[in-house]
Amino acid sequence: MLDFIYVLEHVDLFKELSLKDIKTLITNDSFNTETYKKNSVIYFQNEKCSTLDIVLKGTISVQGIDDKGNYISISDFNMCDVIGGNLLFSHKNFYPMMVLAKTDATILHIKKDLILKLCQSNTNFLINFLQALSDKTLILTEKIKTLSFKSIRQCIIDYLIYERYIQKSNIIKLTLTKKQLAEKFGVQRPSLSRELNKMRKEGLITYDAYSIKILNESALNNY
Repeated sequence: MLDFIYVLEHVDLFKELSLKDIKTLITNDSFNTETYKKNSVIYFQNEKCSTLDIVLKGTISVQGIDDKGNYISISDFNMCDVIGGNLLFSHKNFYPMMVLAKTDATILHIKKDLILKLCQSNTNFLINFLQALSDKTLILTEKIKTLSFKSIRQCIIDYLIYERYIQKSNIIKLTLTKKQLAEKFGVQRPSLSRELNKMRKEGLITYDAYSIKILNESALNNY
């Protein structure tokens, strides 16, 4: 049997289905797999969504660009993550942003007819599918709130306070590059660098290529 069948066991959508059930449902005409090189475009903006996609290998990134040239990174998807479910049955089933291969990646494209069949025949799959749609809506809502109402400094402070809580240290080890942080906040990298430099001059932080040290946590919290 194809290797990806065993990956599906770890995908939330299929967690209530046995391996035998999955093998029975997956037929040769219901899917195809594609391999994409790093930085290649999987879907262009406004391209039609006709399949539900599962990441079998690598990392996929949903990104947009505004009229000023700012890249906006909405979310990254890794192995076992699902994309396209929120568009597949929509009247306007077109990708609103580009979907890129952040690394070399392999994707399982499952046709709409199979997803419909699963929803009709398995209540647990239907519940999992609806839950996945709700989760994706929350991700988009939070991103819109961040981009619409927060300044660059507010985005930086929220990130630092959250990471300080997770890492339990005032020295925040960066898991993202400055470029990735800028994309996360929906700004250009020079704009992020300027704001970090201002915060350093104000005595709020110090930083290097690998970490940011919080010098005045009280001021950040009060901001």
